[in-house]
Amino acid sequence: MRKIRIIEQISLDGVIQQSADENDLPYSHWSAPYRTPTGRDLILAAYGESFGLLLGRRTYDMWSGFWPKAPSSPIADGLNAATKYVATHRPESLEWGPFEGLGPDIVEGIRRIKSQDGPDLILWGSSTLTSTLLEHGLADEVLLVVYPVLLGTGKRFFAEGTPPRSFELVRTKAMPSGIVLSAYKLAGPLKTG
Repeated sequence: MRKIRIIEQISLDGVIQQSADENDLPYSHWSAPYRTPTGRDLILAAYGESFGLLLGRRTYDMWSGFWPKAPSSPIADGLNAATKYVATHRPESLEWGPFEGLGPDIVEGIRRIKSQDGPDLILWGSSTLTSTLLEHGLADEVLLVVYPVLLGTGKRFFAEGTPPRSFELVRTKAMPSGIVLSAYKLAGPLKTG
C-alpha cells in the first residue's frame, strides 16, 4: 500500500499561497529569500527517489505551465517524471504527463490509487485536497515547511471546515535561515481537556 505525504510551505500565520496573481495576494514568492541548498536537499529527501503526485486541477494547471519548461534540476526532473493523479472533471484536457484522472468520486479514486503498488504519493499545493485527505483519514504524514514570516492575508493551508484532528510529531529540523521542517502523522480525532 502506498503512503500519502502532504508537503506544504507555510507562513507562521498559515498562508500557503505563493503567487500574487492568484486571489490578490500582495506578495509574490515570499519563501524565496529563505531557501538554501540544505533546505532543498531536505525537501528532495522527503519526496523520495520515486514518487507520484496527487494534485487538484488548479495546482496541476499552474504547475503544468511552469515545470515542463523549467531547466533540468533534481526537483524539476522528479516532478516531470512523476505520474500526476489529478482531481478533475476534464481528464481529457490533461497534457502534462504521465497523468491519470482520479475519477468522479475523488475519495474512491484516491483510495484506489493508494491501494495499488507503486511509489508513495506527494500532495503539494492543493489545499482543497488536503482537507479531503484529512477528513477521510487518507494522509499518512504532513510535512510543514514553516517560514519565519507573517503575511496577514492569503490562502490558508487548512480551509474553514477542515475536520478537527490530532497529530503526533515524527521529526523536526530547524534551519539556520529560520525555516523549520516538522513532520506529523495523523493521531486520530481531536483530543481535548
